[in-house]
Amino acid sequence: MVLNYIWIAFFLIAFVIALVRLVFFGDTEVFPAIMNATFDSSKTAFEISIGLTGMLALWLGIMKIGEQGGVVNILARALSPVFTKLFPDIPKNHPATGSIFMNIAANMLGLDNAATPLGLKAMQQLQDLNPKKDTATNPMIMFLVLNTSGLTIVPVSILAYRAQQGAAQPTDVFIPILLATFFATLAGIIVTSLFQRISLLNRTMLLALGGISALVAAIIWGFSRLDSAMMNTVSVSSASILLMTIIVGFIVVAMRRKVNVYDAFVEGAKDGFTTAVRIIPYLVAILVAIAVFRASGAMDALMEGIKWTVNLAGVNASFVDALPTAIMKPLSGSGARGMMVDAMTQYGPDSFVGRLSCIFQGSTDTTFYILAVYFGSVGVRYTRHAVTCGLLADLAGIIAAIAIAYLFFG
Repeated sequence: MVLNYIWIAFFLIAFVIALVRLVFFGDTEVFPAIMNATFDSSKTAFEISIGLTGMLALWLGIMKIGEQGGVVNILARALSPVFTKLFPDIPKNHPATGSIFMNIAANMLGLDNAATPLGLKAMQQLQDLNPKKDTATNPMIMFLVLNTSGLTIVPVSILAYRAQQGAAQPTDVFIPILLATFFATLAGIIVTSLFQRISLLNRTMLLALGGISALVAAIIWGFSRLDSAMMNTVSVSSASILLMTIIVGFIVVAMRRKVNVYDAFVEGAKDGFTTAVRIIPYLVAILVAIAVFRASGAMDALMEGIKWTVNLAGVNASFVDALPTAIMKPLSGSGARGMMVDAMTQYGPDSFVGRLSCIFQGSTDTTFYILAVYFGSVGVRYTRHAVTCGLLADLAGIIAAIAIAYLFFG
């Protein structure tokens, strides 16, 4: 229901602003620009869906091998103590637990090509447990918020963009990004747990969250001792090695259990095409609404309003020029990336605005895109508190990013 209101608001606000620009400022280009944006974004939505087909086929095939070989069930049993607390509505040792873990691990390593298919597989398994197929369940929402909070250990692409823009030390935003995305994820878990009345004050969850915090601290310490080139080499190599190890491990375990690996892969891969087709309408709906909002000038008007309010309050407004990246990130990953590059180009990669834009880009994920793809893949229309929790996690990431940027670079 919240997504429905947001979608309607995007169109209505865009129409009103475009009408004002036409009537009062004589801007005859605004409505043609909006219509061109709708056509371009519709095409983009289709291309994204078709582009996902091959990756979906590959990774759903690999996951089917893991299922039939029993690896996913082994993961589910190993994670059962923690996941039964965080996802109490998932039956103990259910395969969805292993799929959720695989997705989160891929996200943390920045393996988007693997993370999305694994996430869609997990969402389908959660849908199998869903008594009301058109309504999101509590485990679906918790899983989605874990994705939208965007916990990534090494933001390789952001570091690469900073290097391309001529940053003196491209990796100087690494620790700030990791801290900001960690706070966003932690906030997402806490907020969703409050909505779902899940208690985190128990020995299992405190140990798990404490262990994750210690792991993040160790990674920060380790990578902070590497130079830019070595950091990129280690992160890319370790992620690729781990990914290949998972594929080979699934195959070897399945062979030991006398599973026909090829047939299992083909069976899982068949689902890739149908899943890609199923998400097209949802992607078109979201991307068109975002494109209309941007083309009308609504985004620019929003930014000017924020800057005016901040200046009126007498607060240091240095961060406002980087906010377009933060506001665009929940709506469009490519749009936010463009905003980040524009900020570095305009203000310099080593400026406060340039660095903060990079931290914003890495602190959260594309909430509305993930909502459209994940819920669209299983036909969920009523998202309940998913949008609220996802956006609150995004807000926590934005606030953390601003505070951390002032701490490190202010």
